[in-house]
Amino acid sequence: MRHRFSYRKLNKTSEHRKALFKNMLNSLIKYEQIVTTLPKAKELKPKIDKVITIGKKSDLNNKKNLFSKLQDKNSVKKVFETFSKRYANRNGGYSRVLKAGFRTGDDAPMAVIELVDRDENAKKIDKPKKVDTSKIEKDPAKKAATK
Repeated sequence: MRHRFSYRKLNKTSEHRKALFKNMLNSLIKYEQIVTTLPKAKELKPKIDKVITIGKKSDLNNKKNLFSKLQDKNSVKKVFETFSKRYANRNGGYSRVLKAGFRTGDDAPMAVIELVDRDENAKKIDKPKKVDTSKIEKDPAKKAATK
């Protein structure tokens, strides 16, 4: 029987698990949607909901508490400035887990975890803009000088 087992260990040590969820929380806050395995997504959902609930009460103690969990100034800033306003009228349920089939390599169940009412442009933050190569000057003298 499975009484009094409160969470999934995910076959990792406690330090590895803490670091994994801290990184996943930061990625989820930054991009507002991530793809991961289903058990990890199910474990991450209550954690992100608690982070956003802490962010709705804006005081110094909550900022310090959140920074100790996330250890990223940009994530803490986004939670307190953006998410607190976006979810001001919502009493929980800030994220959802959607099943996304199975991974081809090991047939692991995959899931998409995303924030409700997310910003569609948030997942394009780190994508570099394409540079038009036809406008770049090709200077043969510069190439000869470098050789």
